[in-house]
Amino acid sequence: MDSVHSVSQACGLPRLEVHMLWQQVLQVSRAWLIAHDRDPLAPEAIARFHDLQARRLAGEPMAYILGYKEFMGRDFRVSPGVLIPRPETELLVETALDYLQRCRAPRVLDLGTGAGAIAISIALNASGASIAATDVSMDALAVARQNAQALGARVEFLSGSWYDALVGHSGFDLIVSNPPYIAACDPHLAQGDLRFEPVQALTDGSDGLSALRTIVQGAGARLKPGAALFLEHGWDQAKAVRQLLQQAGFTQVASLQDLAGIERVSGGIYNQG
Repeated sequence: MDSVHSVSQACGLPRLEVHMLWQQVLQVSRAWLIAHDRDPLAPEAIARFHDLQARRLAGEPMAYILGYKEFMGRDFRVSPGVLIPRPETELLVETALDYLQRCRAPRVLDLGTGAGAIAISIALNASGASIAATDVSMDALAVARQNAQALGARVEFLSGSWYDALVGHSGFDLIVSNPPYIAACDPHLAQGDLRFEPVQALTDGSDGLSALRTIVQGAGARLKPGAALFLEHGWDQAKAVRQLLQQAGFTQVASLQDLAGIERVSGGIYNQG
């Protein structure tokens, strides 16, 4: 009779991914799976595995197949309507948390929250902070709200494009954002996982800087004097983003490198009141 071991032979996927798919099908831990990999399987389980296997072989991201993605030690629900959280985005959260240590009862804004990973991670790690998060996508906001509820985070979610969502909201101590920053002509949009992710969360449909430009130019009206703005951006955009910040009146402008040594986050302090 077929078992995990026999069905998995020559399935064309890495061993770790095979285990993750079986864990999803059988709803068991990896330790249990390894200990019971020669147990007989029900035909329905085998059929379900082959379905997930085919989706993965077609290139669909594991996060969409499994329905979740780990970010900063927590599992976040994801769907094809939201961008999959990336490890490099943890730098933006870490930078925000480091900055917030100097603030008392800070007000924080996350623009374009997607699955809510940034806003929720800040909320769960910055005690006393008040967090607002926006997105133009109702599908994304629904996923973000589910994640906040599941993880026990208090976040106010607002619907709208960038600052248009903030009627009656200002005086923030910190604004953070991971906006779409891939240029519309970038060939990577047609490769790998990006083929399956929502295009509006990846590219601005222009040069890759238009969303960043909008956020930087509108931040001053929403920040307290002496407050900060931190942005994630593309591997080759740090210099351009620093220039945008300086032109908009930000000081102490700097870029931070991710674990790969790429300048991934840029920000500064807004001192004009």
